[in-house]
Amino acid sequence: MTMTETEPLYRDDPYLKSVSGRVTGLTPEGGVVVDRSIFYPKGGGQPGDSGRLTWEGGGCDIASTVKAEGPGQVLVPAEAAPLPPLGAEVDMRLDWERRHRFMRMHTALHLLSVVVPLPVTGGQIGFEKSRLDFDMPEVIYDRDVIQARMTTLISEDHAVSEQWISEAQLDANPDLVKTLSVQPPRGAGRIRLVRIGAKDNPVDLQPCGGTHVRTTAEIGLLRVGKIENKGRSNRRISITLGERD
Repeated sequence: MTMTETEPLYRDDPYLKSVSGRVTGLTPEGGVVVDRSIFYPKGGGQPGDSGRLTWEGGGCDIASTVKAEGPGQVLVPAEAAPLPPLGAEVDMRLDWERRHRFMRMHTALHLLSVVVPLPVTGGQIGFEKSRLDFDMPEVIYDRDVIQARMTTLISEDHAVSEQWISEAQLDANPDLVKTLSVQPPRGAGRIRLVRIGAKDNPVDLQPCGGTHVRTTAEIGLLRVGKIENKGRSNRRISITLGERD
């Protein structure tokens, strides 16, 4: 099938929990394509969103969301079930607790990349635990130092915002990219940057397509795990979150 574009509502407002849309495609594997979506598709180390899809006469749970080949995205049902007909209006409801936890984790990992100012070799966002891997031949900070600096940045309640730059501007500022193994997607002509802190003096500024909380204080309680040796020059640092009030 020819995939149609999905308007990424989650990008402009990651706090949208429900919205209506229209089915523009059904994949041979049993996925649903909609014209606009609050579901974030798996990518950049962040899992795809889950939730619930309902329409007149039916409904199904969505287990994940993935990028399609082309401009669209596919909602993946949790199990084989009748799908909405092409052109049907559907109501989408996000598993907000899961998504919001990923948002807190993702912003926290950006702060971790500030506290440990070394090239990032890999990373993964999870519900229970998230991590970044660093090109770190020798440990530069112990766990307690990282914990203290992360706690300070969170408590300072820095605003989180975004801006867009051209691919040429990114090429002129290659240090904005912290990851060694993954480069920002190109081809659209522009790159999204996520900023933490003031515009004229940000705590962090780097390319990112994921969802984030509004301020660092929203991350809440955080615990830094032990620094693990994952190779000759690779060190892994994991974080877990506490419950928020």
